[in-house]
Amino acid sequence: MKEEKLYTPEELSEKLKLSKYTIYEMIKRGDIPAYRIGRSLRVSESQLKLYFIETKKVENVYNAEIITEDDSTYALTNGIKIRVSTELNGRVKISIPPEDILISIDTFTSSARNMFKGTVKSIDINENKVKLHLDIGIPILALITKQSMDEMNIKKGDELYAVFKTMSVRVINL
Repeated sequence: MKEEKLYTPEELSEKLKLSKYTIYEMIKRGDIPAYRIGRSLRVSESQLKLYFIETKKVENVYNAEIITEDDSTYALTNGIKIRVSTELNGRVKISIPPEDILISIDTFTSSARNMFKGTVKSIDINENKVKLHLDIGIPILALITKQSMDEMNIKKGDELYAVFKTMSVRVINL
């Protein structure tokens, strides 16, 4: 297992282009979680990624438990087993970028290990971009083009498949 990078508040201030006093204040408020090691503060790479996920309001973020079955690793969230590639164990957060999710009318053979049947709950159209909100046992958002939606004749209530690669699932230590 590789060792995780730890940043000092000074290193974070350079990385984020903020003053070190702002970083210390963010740590004090709990915006950025930090470890106290002796008299020093350190922020891990996972804590920093978690901060960015929470502040960017990233879609498709779930609390999960890492489990292993039949030599495969899954993130279990609300009874749904999502195939992941991680060395982490225990409680984690996962995120699946909406632009990495393919939508299919039927099942098909591919290298993607995650394929979940779901129901279209709502459709948001903004120019050529479409946000499809599906329920696959958990709510999931997929981004597709308006042309794809029109050609597939997708409408609210349709049953479709959300398909994404194992490598598309980001796993972050809590």
